[in-house]
Parts: sequence; C-alpha cells; structure tokens
Amino acid sequence: MPKEHIDVQNLQVHDIPPRHDSLQSVDDRVTLVVTQAFGPGGHNLVGFSDVTFNGYPAVSLLIRTPDGREGLVHLSPIHGDKRKSGFTDIAPGTRCILLCPITKRPLDKLGPVDDGSGANYYALYLTPKLIKGHAVAVTDLWDHFHSRIVDDEAVISYWAQTHAV
Repeated sequence: MPKEHIDVQNLQVHDIPPRHDSLQSVDDRVTLVVTQAFGPGGHNLVGFSDVTFNGYPAVSLLIRTPDGREGLVHLSPIHGDKRKSGFTDIAPGTRCILLCPITKRPLDKLGPVDDGSGANYYALYLTPKLIKGHAVAVTDLWDHFHSRIVDDEAVISYWAQTHAV
C-alpha cells in the first residue's frame, strides 16, 4: 500500500502480543511450534494421529485431489519445516481440497496468496474460538510452502523470519 494512503496520525504500532498456548518457542532462534490447531468444527487436529516430528505431534488434515483420491496428511507442527507423511503421492502444484479429518468439512477459506501462484489460504485456528485473526494459514497447492501464522492479527511467522532476536 503506498505510503500516502496510510493515516499516520492514527497509526498505532504494537509489540507482538503474548503468545497463546498454541505456539511455543523451541530455542533462541524464534522457532514456532504449533501445539494446537482447530478445524472448522472446533476439533484439535494436533495429535489426531500418533505421527510426530522431532517429538512434537503432527497436524493432521484430510486431503482430496481433483481426481477424487483422498487420504490423511500429517504436517510437521514446526513452522517452516516442510516434512509431511501419510498421503503424499501428489504432484507438486496440484490444487487440493483441505478437510478436517474428523468432520470431513472443508477448512475455512481466508483469501488468496499474493504471490501470483493462484493459491488460496485456509485456516487452522489457534484457539477453539475459531477466530481468523488467530490462525495458521495453509495453502491449497501441494508443495507450495507459503504458510503463515497469524496471532492477534499480526503475521508473527513473517516477523520472526525478518527480525533478528
């Protein structure tokens, strides 16, 4: 957004809010671990299976491909970690339908990714209140590693990547 469109007299900048129980720092390099993530029905999708990454329970999603195949995918809960297991025989760039493995409901759409890929963000909520301002935003394109963590409307995963601690 061009600077002349910013109301600088009423602009307020806040520190990043205290973290929720759903996010944990692993070490001094600002590693974020998602310890709870709720689907559209309010079910916690962390620990749904016995799959772990570095000892942390995976975030599990039901994935459906355009050709009708579907299966469980277990994502690393460590932000920025590209590891996943389960139903992973999917061609890179495939647009997938992201579903809650418990209710089979699609994840809530947050909006488009602004990188020209055509991908869309979908919400894994950080609290059982299912507030879009507290979410892990995952994309619907397979192997499109562009997730974001939003907490109190602040994109903290981006902040952590661009600021030295």
